[in-house]
Amino acid sequence: MTAGVEDRARWQVYHDGELVGEIEEQEHDFPWIRGRFHPLAGFEQLRPLFDGWNRAVDSEDPELIDSVYGAIRAAVTMTYPDGRQVAEFMLGIDGDYAGFRWHDQPFTDE
Repeated sequence: MTAGVEDRARWQVYHDGELVGEIEEQEHDFPWIRGRFHPLAGFEQLRPLFDGWNRAVDSEDPELIDSVYGAIRAAVTMTYPDGRQVAEFMLGIDGDYAGFRWHDQPFTDE
């Protein structure tokens, strides 16, 4: 039996404690999860940051990628579908599409 749309897990994206969007899981390609992004009103101020991420990834410039990644991590937090905070993640949003990977412990520079 296939899960219905209403059964798909939803991850939440927050900015300054405000829910700004949800990601509806649609595909798992370890370690990435991909899905439909449902923005809320507060997301529009963040869209340029994610547009910058897409440009950075396309450039393949590791310093630029690291810089934009840091800016995104400083601007947003994520929660699991059960509401617990995600310790570490890499998130890309392009229109109504999102892709991310997560880890239950913060990444280290070691």
